Amino acid sequence: MKPHRSPKKISLNWIPFICLSFFTLGILFSNRLWVPPESNGQLLSQRRREQELQIVSGDCDTKKTPGQDNGVMGEVLKTHEAIQPYRSLDKSVAMLEMQLAASRNSQEMDNGEASKVVSTLTRDRPPRKKVFMVIGINTAFSSRRRRDSVRETWMPQGEKLIQLEREKGIVIRFMIGHSATSNSILDRAIDSEEAQHKDFFRLEHVEGYHELSAKTKIFFSTAVAKWDAEFYVKVDDDVHVNLGMLATTLGRHRSKPRVYIGCMKSGPVLSSKNVKYREPEYWKFGEEGNKYFRHATGQIYAISKELATYISINQPILHKYANEDVSLGAWFIGLEVEHIDDRNMCCGTPPDCEWKAQAGNVCVASFDWSCSGICKSVEKLKTVHERCGEGDDAVWNTSL
Repeated sequence: MKPHRSPKKISLNWIPFICLSFFTLGILFSNRLWVPPESNGQLLSQRRREQELQIVSGDCDTKKTPGQDNGVMGEVLKTHEAIQPYRSLDKSVAMLEMQLAASRNSQEMDNGEASKVVSTLTRDRPPRKKVFMVIGINTAFSSRRRRDSVRETWMPQGEKLIQLEREKGIVIRFMIGHSATSNSILDRAIDSEEAQHKDFFRLEHVEGYHELSAKTKIFFSTAVAKWDAEFYVKVDDDVHVNLGMLATTLGRHRSKPRVYIGCMKSGPVLSSKNVKYREPEYWKFGEEGNKYFRHATGQIYAISKELATYISINQPILHKYANEDVSLGAWFIGLEVEHIDDRNMCCGTPPDCEWKAQAGNVCVASFDWSCSGICKSVEKLKTVHERCGEGDDAVWNTSL
């Protein structure tokens, strides 16, 4: 009988190697490491991503035939065409929002809620009067002789001024602010002149040549608060105007809600110091030597009611450039505004305007470009009126 052999004991040193071997075999057979169990949602999401990757890789690896390319381009064009109505809709919505704001502003003003805009009006003022146009003649304290020359030529006086407003809906006023010192001799001189002629429109504005952009904003805002006009016109006090032709010209654009009328120009942006029309913010307009965007020259221009209301509503945030006409043009950048370039609003003085009048093409306004107005207007305005004027009865015979 063979003696019984006890099984050999495995050395403890071999146990870690045996475990590691079994672990490695398990990995080879299962071909994946153990991961924590996932929820059904996570598994579905992972499978969806894998399918998407397969589709994308398949598209990249497969050469597209010309027919397939045309199909893709067709789909792109269809998508573009589908987007276009929405873009037009966005523009329409933007315009409706502006019209709504203008209407709301108009109603608020009629209800007497815009007293902050017009400090010169009483709180219990009557509703705004509907008129055809409001003409603001820009003037200064030192321009008494210029104002008198305008009164003696193209601007009606006394009862005729009132009659023109009542019968034709044409309001004409010299617009002026006040001095930096309260109740100064300059302010008292204007008070005396107003008592005599009753043709001023006083603004809550401190007068100064370098404040014309601010004065323009305040004029339109104040005028909108006082009169419900179809058009608002700004003109300098050294420019000759034929009122009948101005009314006829504006009348042709009555159906246009946002119209900006004048002699459009695009002058150079002046950066040099010690020049008259230097633009301190010249760097905003690009490289040196660039020109401004198109805008109406400052001697005379007209804007429709919606644009004047837009200025009134947004007055606090409208940026002022050094030059008033540039500022006005900048305020309309980005809006759906129709720019009307009417060269009859910037005729030269005789013989230019005289020849045009003789040819039956009477000018709306006349001045000298070299002087940014009529040179020596106090002495010359009467001559321009005699040779280029439309006749005193023309405005009364104009059909509005």
